[in-house]
Amino acid sequence: MQQIDPNEYGNQKLFKLLLGGISPRPIAFASTVDKQGNHNLAPFSFYNAFGVNPTTLIFSPSRRGRDNTTKHTFDNLKEVPEVVLNAVTYSMVQQMSLASTEYPKGIDEFVKSGFTALESKSIKPRRVGESPLQFECKVREIIETSGKPGSGNLIVCEIVYIHMDEKILDENGDIDPDKIDLVGRLGGDYYVRTSGDAKFIVPKPISSMGIGVDSLPNHIKLSHYLTGNELGKLGNLEKLPSNNEIEIIRNDKDIISLKGNTQKLHEYAKSLISLDKVQEALAVLCI
Repeated sequence: MQQIDPNEYGNQKLFKLLLGGISPRPIAFASTVDKQGNHNLAPFSFYNAFGVNPTTLIFSPSRRGRDNTTKHTFDNLKEVPEVVLNAVTYSMVQQMSLASTEYPKGIDEFVKSGFTALESKSIKPRRVGESPLQFECKVREIIETSGKPGSGNLIVCEIVYIHMDEKILDENGDIDPDKIDLVGRLGGDYYVRTSGDAKFIVPKPISSMGIGVDSLPNHIKLSHYLTGNELGKLGNLEKLPSNNEIEIIRNDKDIISLKGNTQKLHEYAKSLISLDKVQEALAVLCI
């Protein structure tokens, strides 16, 4: 495994490493305005939510690595500490990319990218009409991490108003990942979307306590055929199979032909795990 000292690696290479390794990242499509009333719109993928009491969103319009200059978004926030953070969906990703062009100060990216500019309810910056989820925010704090080329400028925001299109909600009133179809940033020119095959479910172990991988018999947890994800699913079960459950599986006609063949038994168990028949798979592995 390669060993890297970030202080000796070089800013440009380190920047690419972080973008490729810390992903996917949500996108803050930030709308700001300067004290002269010039509007600006730009995307930032150093962004996330950090609390609800008070609501805390943080994004970072970092300094440019090539010349240590600051982005218009950052300059505007110093003058008018308000911002709309618009969610970015797949249907608007190409226009969003166009808005990331480094146009001269005073050029309105709403106009350049063809987005609809809507007046906000409580702040001066405008909202992106094509975005189904818009957060009007006041800036609580700006943290300049060093002032060096490539350094972050953390914009700590508090949400003061939310605009949400009901079309992105499921029958329970929650945001449906397929309906909102958000996009996130990877490294280089790569993106990911929240609909289709790109998403999957991993239930949170909140209401139950898994037995843990350490509680699995040695021949299972040291298996050459099971993956870490498969062991994780087995370890999330609440109990080992009973002797009765194992005996039922042992006498199953499909299992009898596999007895004595560890690889085939484990492959059969893998197929059960892929069908979410995890308890049954563990019983197979325990015979």
